[in-house]
Amino acid sequence: MSARHVKNSYVLAKFITQDGSVNCYPGQVQFFFSHKVDLPDGELEHNLAFIRWYQSANSRYYFSIEDDEICNVELWGTEFYPEGRDCIIPVHNILSRFVPIKYKISDRKNAREYLAVNPVNRKFKNNNNKSSFLLVKI
Repeated sequence: MSARHVKNSYVLAKFITQDGSVNCYPGQVQFFFSHKVDLPDGELEHNLAFIRWYQSANSRYYFSIEDDEICNVELWGTEFYPEGRDCIIPVHNILSRFVPIKYKISDRKNAREYLAVNPVNRKFKNNNNKSSFLLVKI
């Protein structure tokens, strides 16, 4: 992936977990592709993205402002989950982009590096206005 496209490849998407709750996960788009299926009613095309998902930190960290306000920046691990079927999602399931920042937390004995995820809340509509999706250039 070219360096000029890397900054636009960081995305957030929501998943329904095994217990039925909805969680938002950060990832990095590796590539986009389309999949065509021939059905009796005609050909159906799906636009998909292959995304590597970041692993969660041991516990969820949030930044706060003046002790009681929570801002929407979260800390995640810097490593990806192993590749699997969850890496392929429909493009319209991408929620938004985020700005990744390397963030270190240290005590006197050791330091741990995290990925600070700062969401960019901007979505675009497609031409037929049936669903919204994030426009990401790669």
